[in-house]
Amino acid sequence: MSDMIAKASIDRRLADVITPVIEDLGFELVRVRYMGGKTPTVQIMADRPNGGIEVDDCATISTAVSAHLDVEDPIEEAYSLEVSSPGIDRPLTRLKDFSDWEGYEAKIETSEMIEGRKRFKGILAGIDGSEVLIEIEEGTIGLQFDWLSDAKLVLTEDLIRDVLRTRKDNGQIDESQFDAVETVLDDDEDETRNKTPREN
Repeated sequence: MSDMIAKASIDRRLADVITPVIEDLGFELVRVRYMGGKTPTVQIMADRPNGGIEVDDCATISTAVSAHLDVEDPIEEAYSLEVSSPGIDRPLTRLKDFSDWEGYEAKIETSEMIEGRKRFKGILAGIDGSEVLIEIEEGTIGLQFDWLSDAKLVLTEDLIRDVLRTRKDNGQIDESQFDAVETVLDDDEDETRNKTPREN
């Protein structure tokens, strides 16, 4: 399991529990994060293998994962469960993401200093084995995937245009117009709310 998908130990435990559920439904886990605080939250990002998850899909995942977490009970206190799409300026958490989004601008951070820097911004140039290739001002460089601590696409006009065109061509709903599906879990209730489209 990549640390980009699940960073903390609790995230990795959650990923171990929910990944089989999500994959059985035909989706992929993009990222899971446990956020502590007054109302702890489990945030799940999922997608279809070929992209294009919709708000109804998020509701399906939320219901299935919620039931599974009730049985496995990896978190003792009450918490909220949020399931969402990765969005247009999506995080890049798997090696294949850097190949799938070749040609688009991205920001990458490394866990250690690489030639005096930890932050890189440029055009993705695919992968070479376990290396992520990115074109920066100095030229194309390769970063070992294991070195990465964070990466995401940069929201550009080209990215927005291409993603929306793909969704339109595939007849998909633009899920960026919807809030995340949220499931509130506590000791006495298990309630799923499908949030409505935002008012423009």
